[in-house]
Amino acid sequence: MRGNPLGRIAFYALLAVLFVYTVFPFYWAINTSLMSGTELFEPRPFPPDPAWGNYVAIFREQPFGRQILNSVFVAVAVVLLALALAVLAAYALGRVSFRGRRLLLFTVLGVSMFPQIAVLSGMFELIRALGLYNNLLSLVLSYMIFTVPFTVWVLTTFVRELPKELEEAALVDGATPFVVVTRVFLPLMGPALVTTGLLAFIAAWNEFLFALTFTLSSEQRTVPVAIGLISGASAYELPWANIMAASVVVTVPLIVLVLIFQRRIVSGLTAGAVKG
Repeated sequence: MRGNPLGRIAFYALLAVLFVYTVFPFYWAINTSLMSGTELFEPRPFPPDPAWGNYVAIFREQPFGRQILNSVFVAVAVVLLALALAVLAAYALGRVSFRGRRLLLFTVLGVSMFPQIAVLSGMFELIRALGLYNNLLSLVLSYMIFTVPFTVWVLTTFVRELPKELEEAALVDGATPFVVVTRVFLPLMGPALVTTGLLAFIAAWNEFLFALTFTLSSEQRTVPVAIGLISGASAYELPWANIMAASVVVTVPLIVLVLIFQRRIVSGLTAGAVKG
């Protein structure tokens, strides 16, 4: 490509198109969040008089701060529980030989293939039987359905690629399997844990269907439901600027997390891709 200027131009042009394609929706959300009145129907690259009050309004008109904390609690709890279960399951599926191991692994994968709507009624009956309706714990429990299978699969692949000599040396020294997992393997699984944890956090942070079904009061809602329930007198009178402002507020933390852990995310996603 160095000796082909046309190829270089085409390459950078493609990068520019991909950059605009991925960044433009977020830019337009920010732009819309700063508009007011009829400016929404007169698109401009940037509003001449930014309405920063839209960001204040989303916190004043509803308990949006409380709903953000609800989403943080649910997402963090889901990540911690999913990783704790997945690390132990990954060791068993990746290192321990037992009959039906492959079948169990594919069963875990099969569970994640069911659409949420297919398990919604069953989860609702379970949540109601446990007395967790309109409780944040109901979201933590239900989100484990789609976070645990993914984390188990990724971590199992990673555990399989860890040197067996480390495990054998620890067992010779008298370490139990639990000690091997927590003292030997866990420190080496940093990239995989960050990758799976962050993706599980994003999935739990953005989930809408279960959160809408299993919560009722504004104090127990998470941010996706809170944004979805922002309404006006009619479809034409929806407070689009407020909706976009709320969307920007809940998206920025995810972007910050991805930027902070981007190197570990890449190394975690590529772990186990090439055997060596």
